[in-house]
Amino acid sequence: MKITRLAVTAYAFAAVIILVDQLTKLWVLDGLDIAERGVIPVLPFFRLSLVHNDGVSFGLFGGGSARWVLTVFSLAVAGLLAWWANRTDRRLMTAAIGLVMGGALGNVIDRIRFGHVIDFLDFSQTGVFPWVFNVADSAITVGVILLVLDSLRSEQAAKVGAAPEKS
Repeated sequence: MKITRLAVTAYAFAAVIILVDQLTKLWVLDGLDIAERGVIPVLPFFRLSLVHNDGVSFGLFGGGSARWVLTVFSLAVAGLLAWWANRTDRRLMTAAIGLVMGGALGNVIDRIRFGHVIDFLDFSQTGVFPWVFNVADSAITVGVILLVLDSLRSEQAAKVGAAPEKS
């Protein structure tokens, strides 16, 4: 099977997300030594806090017993996204797929290595957003938002008779 140029772009997005995610986690764990220092204030509304998340994004469905189920599920989602990337012809969809795929795989690496996901971006001081998260979670969230936007754009284009954006 031939891999399309847009699929390669999605895979590159995923690779960059995985790299940035893992490097920031390495920095937080080893460079900042946050486990011993505790919470590190950065701004009045933002701090770095080490959280071992055994659930999914933003700590949902935690409890630890789902480690391997979540790992297998995330790998299956990443595989499906890799397949989908080779079939899309829209740039926004390509970016979205790459972000979600990279985020899912970034967190899978943690589950395999540590048994949980390393979260450290803490905006709980805002009183609006109580969760601690990481780069992979952010990529998944942005990717899902882009998937929705792409779907809305495609739907709108179909209603007015125009073809959706292609590369």
